[in-house]
Amino acid sequence: MPVPTSVAPVRTTLLRDTVHGRLRDAIVDGTLAPGEVVRDTELATWLGVSRTPVREALLRLGETGLVRAAPGRSTVVAEIDLAEVREAHAVVATMHRLAVAETVGRLTPADLGSMRHANARFAAAIDAHDTDAALTADDEFHAVAVEASGNRALATVLDQFGPVVRRLERLRFASAAATDSVNLHDRLVAACEAGDAEAAADVTFRTWHTLADLIPPPDTDQSDQQETP
Repeated sequence: MPVPTSVAPVRTTLLRDTVHGRLRDAIVDGTLAPGEVVRDTELATWLGVSRTPVREALLRLGETGLVRAAPGRSTVVAEIDLAEVREAHAVVATMHRLAVAETVGRLTPADLGSMRHANARFAAAIDAHDTDAALTADDEFHAVAVEASGNRALATVLDQFGPVVRRLERLRFASAAATDSVNLHDRLVAACEAGDAEAAADVTFRTWHTLADLIPPPDTDQSDQQETP
């Protein structure tokens, strides 16, 4: 999909992070498709900014693995690399489990209410087959524990590796596994409300483990490459 031609202005506040976030989201939601060449001039025009924050954003996206670039060659949106997704998924699942383990007992009634409301929106989005809304609600649900933990290192790791997983996660929310996530979310809230840190952490890990079922095992990658017509 080509870069949109309509101008989408970005406010100057926290410009660098905003541009990075917009480009990251465009890659995750498929606006910028795998294999597509991305040029800083075109992206800058689309976002209504100078080329400098775009170049900085592309460098950050390259460190995450969402874009690929080589000296003297074009920058392209990276294909989904299953090996990288597996590695990122293991990290993301562990970080979310840690966030919950650190916050059970400290979550306020307002926090638990926010989780319930987010899960209700998540369930409604799944029923409506609205993947974007489901992903947003799921983000809001899990963000409650992350924010309550106050662990900046944890949040930084999730910000870096979460988008790598998110590209595949869109497939889960288009499958029957999404319904399981709604139920697991309910169980997580109940465990948090009961102050059962071990149960909450286990449910969190299981919630993220459902995504692993969509990632083919390593031997599948290798056998696919060796398979002959």
